Amino acid sequence: MNVDMEDNRARLPRYFTLEMLMSVMVALSGLVLIWNLVSPVVSVLELFIAGMVFTLSITVLIRLLMDPDSVRARQSSNVLQLASQTLEAMGEEGLDSKSAQRICSLLLPSTAAIAVAITDDRFILGYAGYEESHNLSGSVIRTHATYSTLADGKTRVLFTPEEIGFPKGTHGINAAIIVPLTVGKDVKGTLKFYYRRAGHISETQKSIATGFGQLLSTQMAASALEEQTALATKMELKMLQSQINPHFLFNTINTIASFTRTDPARARTLLREFAKFYRSTLEDSGDLIEFRRELEQTQRYFMFELARFGEDRLELICNVEPEVEDMMVPPFLIQPLVENAVRHAMPSEGKLTIRVEGVRQGDDVIISVIDDGNGMTQEACNNILHPGSTTGCGIAVGNVHDRICGYFGAGTHLEVESELGQGTTVRLVLVEGALRQYQETKTAPRMRGR
Repeated sequence: MNVDMEDNRARLPRYFTLEMLMSVMVALSGLVLIWNLVSPVVSVLELFIAGMVFTLSITVLIRLLMDPDSVRARQSSNVLQLASQTLEAMGEEGLDSKSAQRICSLLLPSTAAIAVAITDDRFILGYAGYEESHNLSGSVIRTHATYSTLADGKTRVLFTPEEIGFPKGTHGINAAIIVPLTVGKDVKGTLKFYYRRAGHISETQKSIATGFGQLLSTQMAASALEEQTALATKMELKMLQSQINPHFLFNTINTIASFTRTDPARARTLLREFAKFYRSTLEDSGDLIEFRRELEQTQRYFMFELARFGEDRLELICNVEPEVEDMMVPPFLIQPLVENAVRHAMPSEGKLTIRVEGVRQGDDVIISVIDDGNGMTQEACNNILHPGSTTGCGIAVGNVHDRICGYFGAGTHLEVESELGQGTTVRLVLVEGALRQYQETKTAPRMRGR
């Protein structure tokens, strides 16, 4: 019974906005005014109070409706909160029947749909809304439109029950949006929004469906990558774990959400860059990339930390020669080192400055990440590259060391210099790194050892 009550509460509108309150006040005060005007007995006091409430309420309502930044800020905040709850529902287990059911219940009140469903390639995983009792988790998919989307991976906007696969006039569902859930090129399932009437499908509804379909696909891809790395080497597993960090993900979402109220324009910029960052993290997990792309990804990551901590606490300075920017490297060389500096080197007070430098010395390339933060003891410095190091700092630095040695070959190494209270320098010495920018630019093969 408690579960049913919780599900019913989840389907109620979650946001009673100020616009809704003002609309109710306008309607009620307007009714009082009309009643007094048509009533044989007129109460001057009631008429005056109702007139004042009506005037103030409609003034506030018009002001709210004419303030697009305020409206967009609240909409962005609501969407970000819903996205955060959706990601949290998936958790570490990914998309299963339990998380799918929870996500459907979360999405339903935020749309004009009468039902929301999530499927895999054969069965319903989750269903909330109209005729929920007839569409339980584990039921076989029945509509031909869903099978078509699973087959071709195309989003479908359907305006008749026949297009969905229901006989005309025999079903309360008359329109739908079906979005494929993909991992790479493979369609793994669908996200479906069902509507009472075709007129309920607006551009906003299409954006919500497409956006959350992409969000679920991205998180499914992350889960799939984590599963694949369990079969790969220990080094590759640590690399992925250091990149898809749920704490960083939620901290960034919360930071963006806070800006939707104070600086909507910056919130939109951060949200757009966050989408690029997360997509690039997944896409760049295997191929070689130009070093400038690695640098751009690092600067994009730093943008979120700067938004979180403020410019009085953090600064990133990049000084990389053009030739170094052109060279091909395995991804995730610099961003983990900068992230390490932010997480471990930031002093309790004052500003942390991080510098990224890249220079060519003959055929070799030297890349350095330098900070003026907390620093560490010589013993801690010596333990970073030790194979048994299990700290976050040791995993990230050791991972970078293993990959540059695996790709660039003999002589390539990583150096760590640090002084307690003065800062740390991590230096990558890439032997013949400058030569590879010409050999690998056109082919961009997989990393050595894959």
